Parts: sequence; C-alpha cells; structure tokens
Amino acid sequence: MKNLQIVLFFFLLIISRSAGAQNENPIIKFLPKGTVLYQNVSYANDTLIRHQLDVYIPSTQKGSYPVVVWLHGGGWRKGDKYSAMDYMGTTAREMIEKGYAIVSANYRYSSTDQFPAQIQDCNQVLTYITGNASKYHLDVNRIALIGFSAGGHLAALLGLSNNNKVGRFYADGNIQQCNIKLVFDYYGISNLETLTGPGTTDPNSGVQLLIGAKAAEQPQKAKEASPVNYIDQNDPPFFIVHGDKDQAVDHSQSVELSTKLNEAHVKNELLLLPGAPHGGPFFDTPAVRAKLFRYLERYLK
Repeated sequence: MKNLQIVLFFFLLIISRSAGAQNENPIIKFLPKGTVLYQNVSYANDTLIRHQLDVYIPSTQKGSYPVVVWLHGGGWRKGDKYSAMDYMGTTAREMIEKGYAIVSANYRYSSTDQFPAQIQDCNQVLTYITGNASKYHLDVNRIALIGFSAGGHLAALLGLSNNNKVGRFYADGNIQQCNIKLVFDYYGISNLETLTGPGTTDPNSGVQLLIGAKAAEQPQKAKEASPVNYIDQNDPPFFIVHGDKDQAVDHSQSVELSTKLNEAHVKNELLLLPGAPHGGPFFDTPAVRAKLFRYLERYLK
C-alpha cells in the first residue's frame, strides 16, 4: 500500500507539473520586466481554447493605453495567440516599452469552422475589449490591428469591413462598429479570386478549407472573404509589408491591396522586402520597426 501511495504521489506531481507547463506563457519572458499579463481570457463566454485571448499591459499604470490587436497566422487552420510573437519579439517588446497594450487572440480554425467564423471571432474580440476597456486600462478610441499571413488577411478584412455593417461578420448578427485607427497587414491574402499558387489547387489547403472549395467553385464566398471588396474612402490607413520571395502568398496580393486603396484615396504604404520569404526575422528589423512605430505614433498617440 505504501509503495502504491508513493507511485500515486509522483504520478500526480508529474501531471500537475505538466498542466503548469501548458499554462505557462512563452512570450512574457521576452517582454519588459513588470509587463502585466491577463492570460487565457475567454472573449466569447465559453470554454473553447480558440476563443481565448491574452492581454499584455505596460507596467506603468498611467491612464488608458492605446491597444494593438495581434492576429496570428497559420493558414486559418493552425497557429495560436503566441504565433509570430517569437520572430516578431522585438516589435512586441518595443510596443510595450513605448506604452502600447497588446491583445493577442485565438480564433476558430477553418478545419472545424468555415468562413465567416474567423472574422466573427475577430469582431467578438473587439466587442470584448470595448466592453472591458476599464478593466484592462485600454483606450478603445485608439485601436490598431496587426496580422500576419492568415492574420494579415483577417486584420485587413476586419479593418475594411468595419464601416460596411456586414451582419454575417458578427456571431449574433448584432453589428458593433469600433474605432479602428490603423491596420498593419503582413503578407496577407487580399483577394481569394486572384490568388495563385498551391493554395488554389490543394483541397486540403487553408484557403479551400476556409471557404469549402476552390474560389472558382464558390465565387460568392470567395468574394465575401476578400478584403479588397470592402474598400472605401472611409477606411483606416494601412501599412502593408510583404517579401518579394514569398512562395506561400505571392506579393502581388499586397500590390493589389495597395493599388485599390490608392484608387479609393485611402492612405497606405506598401513595403516590399527584397529577398524576404513568408514570415521570419526579415520582418522584425530596425528599418521595418521604425516605419511601424512612426505609424503608431502618428495615429494612436
């Protein structure tokens, strides 16, 4: 009996340590000392991991902070709220150092929930932080969006459709517009109908899982999921970054987005990085960060 109790004790100890390791935030150690973390917060009043977000607050509790909503990549079918915060770690750290709060959110995968589930989740994130702004010391009149790959697509779609009042983009159909001041789109898809590459033919690709078929087979859904179709003169400014050697999402997607924003007289800048692939440290250099923070200083401070 005594031996059984000892074995049981160590088994429970291992389980508890494993659970603790899973709850550890892998990003906080890269952020400034004293950064306040609210972790694994449910923004949809349920228990889904895909409906959780993290809030990172600067240590100096002085008033309300402008907020950057961080949307991860992964082809809409993988990744999580920590994704891109590793190779974009210096950008994230400097955001906190300069007095910006970060809200990094999960959203439902296309492998289980087709579009518009993902944009519904993103809008629900905005609704949550708007309703809980005082709790986290957030200034919801100063919101920027930043997204990478699939997250870039969602950030662009969220920013551009915000003033179009698209009922299907809200989980309960209750449209709640937010004061989005700025969008950072890093190598995201802007038009599913003009997209080229492996994602257009592979039935297991993120794009086809997103809308349930090839764009040509579901043209209305492809159109509905394409950010370029929501552009108008009232949209927020965009800073668009893409590598010219991107083999996952051709940089022509960002060129098209910038061109159509220009046609609508929406302020934007397209930065094409020579030799840069799809993601990675090319996008967290001093030169790129300098441009990003000039936009934040101009539109959120």
